[in-house]
Amino acid sequence: MTLLVQEKRSETEKTSKINLENINAIIFRRDFKVKDKKMTNFLDYIEIEIISGNGGDGVASFRREKFIPFGGPDGGDGGDGGNVIFLGTKDMRSLRDFKSKRSFKAKNGRSGSSSKKFGKNGEDVIIKVPLGTEVMNLRNKKKLADIVQDGDRVEILQGGRGGLGNANFKSSTNRAPRKFTEGKKGIRERVSLNLKIISDISLVGVPNVGKSSIIQKITNSKAGIGNYAFTTLDPNLGVYKSQDADILIADIPGLIEGAHVGKGLGHNFLKHIERSMSLIEVLDLSCSNIDELKKQHKVFLNELLMYNKKLKNRIKLIVLNKIDICSFKSDIKKFTGIKSVPIISISCVENFQINELKKAIDAI
Repeated sequence: MTLLVQEKRSETEKTSKINLENINAIIFRRDFKVKDKKMTNFLDYIEIEIISGNGGDGVASFRREKFIPFGGPDGGDGGDGGNVIFLGTKDMRSLRDFKSKRSFKAKNGRSGSSSKKFGKNGEDVIIKVPLGTEVMNLRNKKKLADIVQDGDRVEILQGGRGGLGNANFKSSTNRAPRKFTEGKKGIRERVSLNLKIISDISLVGVPNVGKSSIIQKITNSKAGIGNYAFTTLDPNLGVYKSQDADILIADIPGLIEGAHVGKGLGHNFLKHIERSMSLIEVLDLSCSNIDELKKQHKVFLNELLMYNKKLKNRIKLIVLNKIDICSFKSDIKKFTGIKSVPIISISCVENFQINELKKAIDAI
């Protein structure tokens, strides 16, 4: 029985050992395709059409009452068209709801009527988006909104103003005007929705270092785990309950060399790191030697610095995972990481120092 366990352990070590060259070779192949259906569940960028409502027309009308054959003008104004409003909600985690509907139009204002009655205003269209969504006008590349708080409400397009009825044009020289104006047309724009996940802490590193295993151990997340690169194709979120407060932790898909210029899966997810208050770098101790460990750290750090130099200052902890299968434990002390950033070695498989990891997170 012992021999069988050792054989299985050996196979696990073989499959879980990280190899940066192999990962880059796989992802740069032209025929590389992500087949995991989970990829379709998360959407962080989409382009949609938004249209505000037309204003209602004013009307030309005259009073018609018994014994008053020549009643004055009493045409009412048209109602204003509906506005386009974006509303931030904590109940959404992705933009995937927009895959089935990509055009949103507010209602038109109603025309005025006699007796100086105003037309009804058009109903606004309210578009709910997850927190962290940026709205940009695709025509002029202008950022229209950055929605980060639950309940944030931003009016992006205003509806057309209602037209004027002929009662507005009565004067001392024109007692019976027939003039009225039509309502203004609404506005049509194409906008992009770009979601950048808001989290307190993000777990970051190259692929297959065990970030998903860590987030499962310390939070309520049910992140996918596997012994192959790119198990995590979507950012996973979990809540870590510390002594003082609930901390939202994100598991960011692994970054490879060239991620900052769009290579691999990493480019689309670097943006999610921007909104994290703190970063925890995760490294894999199943590599061959201390030099391979240093290379992991260098690859990740270079990509982070090339994307945004300021992000280095957000790294508050370095976690060395898979200590249980490390073949160079005596050399680990040679890894210095980043000056003044604490380092902790753990094993998710054997629950080694998981409580110490939680204490380190509490101290961030």
